Amino acid sequence: MDKYQADKVVVLDALTYAGNIANLDNVKNNENFIFVHGDICDQPLIEELLVEHGIDTLVHFAAESHVDRSITGPDAFIETNIIGTYTLLKAAKKVWLDGDNVIDGHRFHHVSTDEVYGTLSATDPAFTEDTAYAPNSPYSASKAASDHLVRAYHHTFGLNVTTSNCSNNYGPFHFPEKLIPLVITNILHDKELPIYGDGQQIRDWLYVEDHAYGIDLVLQSGRIGENYNIGGNNEWANIDIVTTISKLVEREFETNSDLVIRFPNAKAAIAQNTESLITYVKDRPGHDRRYAIDATKTNDELGYQPRESFESGIAKTVQWYLNNESWWQSVMDGSYQSWIAEQYT
Repeated sequence: MDKYQADKVVVLDALTYAGNIANLDNVKNNENFIFVHGDICDQPLIEELLVEHGIDTLVHFAAESHVDRSITGPDAFIETNIIGTYTLLKAAKKVWLDGDNVIDGHRFHHVSTDEVYGTLSATDPAFTEDTAYAPNSPYSASKAASDHLVRAYHHTFGLNVTTSNCSNNYGPFHFPEKLIPLVITNILHDKELPIYGDGQQIRDWLYVEDHAYGIDLVLQSGRIGENYNIGGNNEWANIDIVTTISKLVEREFETNSDLVIRFPNAKAAIAQNTESLITYVKDRPGHDRRYAIDATKTNDELGYQPRESFESGIAKTVQWYLNNESWWQSVMDGSYQSWIAEQYT
C-alpha cells in the first residue's frame, strides 16, 4: 500500500491465535483498504470477494506455520495449508477462468517455504528451485502438498500462478512463539532461553520487508508457472542467533538506563549476563539440520537482492520489540504461555 497507493487491497484473515487486527492500524483508515474476517476454506466467501472487489491478484500468505504445533496437532495444518489452498484455487478458477467476466491478466501467487526441500548437511549445496521435495514435518508436508496443487492448477487449467519459497522470516510483529521474538521477550522476562538439541541447526534468515520486496518483484516480473526462491543470504546456527540477540539486548540495557526502569524483571540483562539463561532441551522429532536458499534464479531474472544484512535487520528487530512492549504483551496471553510451558518442560 506504500508503493501502489492507487490500488485496492483486501485482507482476508481468520484471526486465529497468531492473528492480530492491531497489526493493521497503520492502514485501517485508508479508503483503499478493506479487512474481511473470514476463512480461506470458505469458498463462497472467496468467490464473493473476488467478484465484488474486482480482484485480479491473490497473494496467498495464509498458513499454519509453526513446526512444533504441527507435531502436536497436525490436523489444523492439513485443513488450512492443503484444504485452504485448494479452496482458494477452486474459487480463483471459477471466477477468473469459468465465469462470465474472465480476467486474462489474473495472478495467483502462493507463498511457500524452503522447508519443502527437506534438510541439508553442512557441506550440501543450497536449495535451488530444482531441488527435489523431501518434507520432514507435518508442516512442511502440508506446504509441499499445497505447492503441488498450485502447480497442477496452472498446468491442468491454465491458472496464472507463481510460487515463492522463502527462508526463515524475522522482523517486527513476529508472533512470540518463533525463535527470535521468543528469545527477546524471554530475556525481558528473565526466563530460560530454550535451545533444541545442540543448537547447531542452521537456518537462512530473511528480514520480513525483504521478503515482501521479493514477492513484489515476482508479481511484477516473474514468469507464469515458475517458482522463485527468496533468501536472505544469512546462514546462522540457532545457538549463534541466541547469543547475538543476548549481546544486543545487553548493549541496549548498558546504554539506555530507561530500560532498567521499564523492564525491572530482566535481571540477567541488567547484570549483563543474559547467556546464563540459555537452556538446552530435548531436540524435537525429525528436526531438520540445515536449510539454505540459493536465490540465483530470483537474482538473475528479477534483480532481487536482500536490502538488510542480518546485522542491520536483527538490530532493527531488537529495537522494535524494546519499543513495542504493549504489542507483544497483548499477544502473550495465558493460553499462549501455557502452550510454551508445555513444550519446554
